[in-house]
Amino acid sequence: MKKILLISDTHGYMGKDLLKYVSECDEVWHAGDIGSLEVSETLKNLKSLRAVHGNIDNSEIRIEFKAEEEFRIEGLKVWITHIGGYPGNYAKNIEGKLKKISPDLFICGHSHILKIMKDKKLNLIHMNPGAIGKYGFHNIRTMIRFEVSNGNIDNVEVIEFKR
Repeated sequence: MKKILLISDTHGYMGKDLLKYVSECDEVWHAGDIGSLEVSETLKNLKSLRAVHGNIDNSEIRIEFKAEEEFRIEGLKVWITHIGGYPGNYAKNIEGKLKKISPDLFICGHSHILKIMKDKKLNLIHMNPGAIGKYGFHNIRTMIRFEVSNGNIDNVEVIEFKR
């Protein structure tokens, strides 16, 4: 079993409130718009980090992190990218890639809107953790914590902070 903390859209912000939850997980997954290498270095110094770059990330971050990550963990196939949309409204070219990759869990960020949805058509779970940073239109900063074991996602928890 692995405890996962899923975040996105830090936009260079690394608050102490976030770090408390980092210490309680096995891995941190960042769905892009990291904003600064200081954020990713802080996370990497604390826990295992899987991350993708987002549309606001500079060339240093783009060198360090790819646009997409595809991996297996505890029997679960995961695909992460920054701009992806959601079931019924995927971004251009995403649905075709989803059909090809066939993940169990598809993760993206970008919208700053937290979503956890089942895509019955593609037989996957979609997660967008919203935005944990302070930049953007969102009033509530959000992230998701969950466990992965034997190909299953369990104990999903939405964590919210006022902006």
